[in-house]
Amino acid sequence: MELGLHVADFTWDGGVPELGGRLADTARHAEASGIARITVMDHYRQLGGDLGPAENAMLEAYTTLGFLAAHTERVLLHTLVTGVVYHRPGVLAKQISTLDVLSGGRAGLGIGAAWYEAEARGLGLPFPPVAERFERLEETLRICLRMWGGEGGPFEGEHYRLENLLDSPRGPSEPRPYLMIGGMGERKTLRLVAEYADACNLFGGPEVPHKLDVLARHCEEVGRPYEEIEKTATISLTPGVDRDELVKRLLELRGSGITVVYVFGQGFADPRTTVDRLAAALPEVADA
Repeated sequence: MELGLHVADFTWDGGVPELGGRLADTARHAEASGIARITVMDHYRQLGGDLGPAENAMLEAYTTLGFLAAHTERVLLHTLVTGVVYHRPGVLAKQISTLDVLSGGRAGLGIGAAWYEAEARGLGLPFPPVAERFERLEETLRICLRMWGGEGGPFEGEHYRLENLLDSPRGPSEPRPYLMIGGMGERKTLRLVAEYADACNLFGGPEVPHKLDVLARHCEEVGRPYEEIEKTATISLTPGVDRDELVKRLLELRGSGITVVYVFGQGFADPRTTVDRLAAALPEVADA
């Protein structure tokens, strides 16, 4: 099992003056501790609830990923996950391929149909009905895959029309940047995973085995080997969760078929604390 550090909170000790240095230090510490991936949310304000109010610190995702690329050498970098209506698909594909070039082949795209309507409305971003968001998601997947594949030429979809899918330089990732689709929806999201993605991402709860069964059925329907798809999950880590409990949760997910878990700290004033907790658990789950 691999572990990823998901950075979902930037309200740390030291505040804004120390934020850049603390983030860079945390990323280097995570990489040195054996963490294989670092991800950030594609949001422009905090989500509320347990993660804190909207006014809490939130950094723009792709600027942050570029910053992280400059301060790391090995970890995979991507969003968890981008809301499809927040970006024009051709520009999004170019952002990922640029990150891939500059990171030496460590870029990925995590993407989903978006859900945070208040955030979108607050920034003047489009937020169409859910059916249209999924249509846009599928078109975006097709555009990204064609651009990364070097096809070029026009794209004519229901929602997006691009005259030339030129993408130069192409990133060094083979055969292309990593592509994850996040979400639990059985009829649309997991079907799109089966058709287009390298990985799914699920919330790490008791419903995981059922969701993976649904994904397996979609794979059978589209004629794709289920084993080709990486099964990932996201969980939170709070100060009250000790090492043994964390290991137990991770091994339960491994037993459900999950091979990568992204963990985000919740309630820690120092992000290195989350890294230390993951590093302590890693030896017991890495080879399980």
